[in-house]
Amino acid sequence: MAALAELDVPLPPIIVHRASMRVIDGLHRLRAAQLRGHHTIAATFYDGTEADAFVLAVESNVRHGLPLSLLDRKRAAARIIATHPQWSDRKIASVTGIAPGTVADVRRSAVAGTPGEDVARIGRDGRVRPVDIAEGRRRAGQLIAENPDLSLRQIARAAGISPETARDVRNRLSRGEEPLLPPRPRGVRPRPRKEMLKVVPRPGHGEGRPGPAAGTAFAEGLSAVNRLKADPALRLNETGRQLLRLLSVHMLPPGEWEGIIDTVPPYWSGTVAHLARECAHIWEEVAARVEKNIARGNDSPASPADSSACPTM
Repeated sequence: MAALAELDVPLPPIIVHRASMRVIDGLHRLRAAQLRGHHTIAATFYDGTEADAFVLAVESNVRHGLPLSLLDRKRAAARIIATHPQWSDRKIASVTGIAPGTVADVRRSAVAGTPGEDVARIGRDGRVRPVDIAEGRRRAGQLIAENPDLSLRQIARAAGISPETARDVRNRLSRGEEPLLPPRPRGVRPRPRKEMLKVVPRPGHGEGRPGPAAGTAFAEGLSAVNRLKADPALRLNETGRQLLRLLSVHMLPPGEWEGIIDTVPPYWSGTVAHLARECAHIWEEVAARVEKNIARGNDSPASPADSSACPTM
């Protein structure tokens, strides 16, 4: 507070809950203004409920305030679980600054809501997803059987599951399997995610060196992009140039992808992986719609050799 009071600059507005006139964010700024001898301070009023005001206070503190202890953050998570039981563990974790697993532990030890009511939760993206994924998988299986032409995002939206889960259901059905995952034997824990990821190791590490297939796929894909760049129908209009730029950005040699993966800090791995999957889903929808245009006879003339796919890692 003393350090803030000595600054010769205007202090950012504090946030005040209008109904209770309590300071949500900026208590130190308020005290600093008092030390300066000021009788007024710039403020932004918040008109939500007290429960939402508490959430905003915790979130603001986690972002730029004096760090809360782990115990304080757990207590904040318990209070938010009690007032917002419909929020997912990841959403509450993003507010309180603790791990989703820790929020799940707090939820299990807290009495929040009535048994049987917690069937769906709201995620960080605002979407509602079922707590029991089995029902969502069953619904996705029915949708795929009734309308195989639906995109993964349409299936996911209707069934209340993620596009990645919808993809898994579709793949299982194509293999003649049930949409539900087989039950895991009691006492057997799933392997860590790192063991499930398949990433091409750096070149020069013996058997982990990328094989000729990866280099061939990259060369074919790069050649296809270069042919697309030579087509006036694409390079002479802004939308076509935007498509060419997007395709060029993704055409990187396998070794460069490996370098990009290595630069991701461990604490951002989950976020980067989520965004990468979201981008993959978008490209998959683009591919499906382009193929649908071909089936309708709306495609532009192209060489059969241009059907190269982006290289995989």
